[in-house]
Amino acid sequence: MLSPKSFMPQRLTAPIEKRLRDWVVGVFPRDEKLAIEYDQPLGDPGLFGPDSVTWRVHGDFPGMMAGGIGALMLQTLHPAALAGVWDHSNFRHDLIGRLRRTTAFVAGTSYAPTAEAERLIARVRRIHDRVRGVTEDGRPYAANDPALLTWVHVTEVSSFLRGYLMYANPALPLRLQDRYYAENACVAEALGATGVPTSVAAVTRYFESVQGDLQFSARSREVLRVLDGIRLPIPVSGVSKHLFLGAGAALLPDWATTRIERSPVMRLRDEAAARSLNALGPLFRAALTDGIGARACRRVGCDPAALRRTMPA
Repeated sequence: MLSPKSFMPQRLTAPIEKRLRDWVVGVFPRDEKLAIEYDQPLGDPGLFGPDSVTWRVHGDFPGMMAGGIGALMLQTLHPAALAGVWDHSNFRHDLIGRLRRTTAFVAGTSYAPTAEAERLIARVRRIHDRVRGVTEDGRPYAANDPALLTWVHVTEVSSFLRGYLMYANPALPLRLQDRYYAENACVAEALGATGVPTSVAAVTRYFESVQGDLQFSARSREVLRVLDGIRLPIPVSGVSKHLFLGAGAALLPDWATTRIERSPVMRLRDEAAARSLNALGPLFRAALTDGIGARACRRVGCDPAALRRTMPA
């Protein structure tokens, strides 16, 4: 693992920038089926706009990557969400594909113009209409169930925010954390979720309220085993292929870390991965300065560098 001083932004060279940029594009290739339009119409701020907390949180690659993996781990605890993955996806061979699809949806609803974001939401609603079945213990489930949609939403946005706090800006004020949750409730509600928490305190209460619905089953262990087998070889010498897995696990709330039985040794590895990702964060950000967030900024006529500046307290 890397020490926090292993990489400094000024030591980043053009070849390393290119390798990292190419690696990210390779792991998250553009989905031609979605063909998301980010550049037109000019002036359209989309669902959030450049003054939102969402544009900053969702524009930080290290936090979002680790957060996405953390969300996947959390979701294995809900029997209905897990049954949907088990019954309707080829997770043993394409679990990273689920992360890619989530990334594309989050990017599109965050940064695309309004009509594009609404198109993506409608598309996901149509997909959800077909995802239904019976859980392992015989209870019916449907992906468009409002309570299940709320669970998936909260696991994702809470993990994204925890990723931003751990790997980008731990000093983000509580009122802006609350604003982040309030902003993103509109996407969950447009998908059909109800009772969506809109503050840090409400998210905490939500997780407390669903504890009785959660379980760590043999299916949970199998999905985590598959996730643990994914290799993401970052093209930088000395970096673990499990960097993002460990950094994602490090974001789990204490109750979830206990639930999924992360051993003391695993927790130490997760902490080491978190330190390494913190050290690598400036390197990733220097290599990824012209992504979707920058395109959205150009569409609305703002400086992309503004998204990298700390928001006022």
